[in-house]
Amino acid sequence: MDHSGHDHSAHMDHSGHGDMSAAGDMHSGHPGMGGGPPRCSMNMLFTWNTENLCIVFRRWRIDSTFTLVVSLLAIVALAAGYEALREGIRQYEAWTNKRVETAPHCRDQYRDDEDVEPQHEEEERLTETTTPWFLGQNAAAVTKRAHAIKSVLYGIQNFYAFMIMLIFMTYNGWVMLACSLGAALGYFIFGSRTTATKETACH
Repeated sequence: MDHSGHDHSAHMDHSGHGDMSAAGDMHSGHPGMGGGPPRCSMNMLFTWNTENLCIVFRRWRIDSTFTLVVSLLAIVALAAGYEALREGIRQYEAWTNKRVETAPHCRDQYRDDEDVEPQHEEEERLTETTTPWFLGQNAAAVTKRAHAIKSVLYGIQNFYAFMIMLIFMTYNGWVMLACSLGAALGYFIFGSRTTATKETACH
């Protein structure tokens, strides 16, 4: 009878070891304990902490001082590039407006016989000042084609702006400063002929 009591205690000890092994498995599943890569830090309040900071994408992770510096420089370049894109679109609009002014209007294609000579002179002038891409097109056709291209550029500009907004919304102070510095640098380089005020916060 004494031996049966010893057997019961042995079984109890083994069950305790089983609980400990289960607890060990639970600890091994936690991020950062050897069970996988650490999770991205998602902040909804302003912070200067960059530990496990992910910028927009999971793969864009800040895990060292070097990656922080490189990422901040990349953000500065992206923000400056947005200002370069805006300036490029403004120059394209100015160029197309000039092309519309020099393109013949629809009514100019149906002149009386006595106006044939002036029409030839106008065509020669357009040949000298108009690019081959717009030759043979009236002002309405030039405007329609240019508006289609500007619509595509407008979509690209908005996508670019919202991506920068997402970067800014990491709520990290270093990232916010990089966005602002890039915008200022881009305006200094590309915005000499534009006003410093912006219509909206995003684009």
